[in-house]
Amino acid sequence: MKIVIPKIDVNKIASHSIKISEKTLAKSELANEFLLGIGNVVLFIQRIFTEMFSGRAEFKEFIYQCYQMGNKSLPLISVTGTIMGLVLTIQSRPVLAEFGAESLLPGMVAISLIREIGPVITGLICAGKIGSGIGAELGSMKVTEQIEAMEVSSTNPMKFLVVTRVLATTVMLPLLVLYADALGIIGSWIGANIKGDVTISLFFSQAFSQVGFNDFIPSVIKSFFFGAVIGIVGCYKGYNAGRGTESVGKAANSAVVIGSLLVLIVDVIAVQITDMLL
Repeated sequence: MKIVIPKIDVNKIASHSIKISEKTLAKSELANEFLLGIGNVVLFIQRIFTEMFSGRAEFKEFIYQCYQMGNKSLPLISVTGTIMGLVLTIQSRPVLAEFGAESLLPGMVAISLIREIGPVITGLICAGKIGSGIGAELGSMKVTEQIEAMEVSSTNPMKFLVVTRVLATTVMLPLLVLYADALGIIGSWIGANIKGDVTISLFFSQAFSQVGFNDFIPSVIKSFFFGAVIGIVGCYKGYNAGRGTESVGKAANSAVVIGSLLVLIVDVIAVQITDMLL
């Protein structure tokens, strides 16, 4: 009886094992880069808090950044806030009219704007407007070696550039949110007068009769976290930009994308915490 031994293609097995090892190596490199990125972000945040509570505060630069961020964002926030209230009123009024509950429209719009729509939409707008500006500004300073020049001249760039911008976004975003909420309610009054006739004093009294401190406080608190997230992401991407000119655009783009995503994630966490506490 003749025994047949199958032929084994050694080259095929070797190439297959090489492909498997390359895929494993690529996955491990991605995991290492991800963990390294998280570590760098944690160290960056730790350095921000360390510089924030040590040494002399850059108060003038902080005030200037607050003015820049607030003043340049007012036109966009004004238009967006008014349109939010106007559109929400126009779309909600027919539904409430079917049930004869048009009198509940001001309170519903006010609660919707104050609790959720105002903070989230304002946070996303600021992530695009302010976050991209911080990323591009610090990225261009990194490319042109201005940050290294500040270190040589005994100026702390982390305190002067990063801490002031993070504090400015943290302080200004809640103010912009309250401003957007106020304009949203005014826009709602304009929408209510398109097919009706209600005075602004009556509309505001009906709106704020349904609003309490339990609606204001959580939205203001999470707005502080929105501002801190936007400032930290923009500063981190700009401060750690590469050397080429393309890195400036990448820093600004990634600051917008990651900042907007983190605003939504923080909002989900804040809603869950508020639901458990209240």
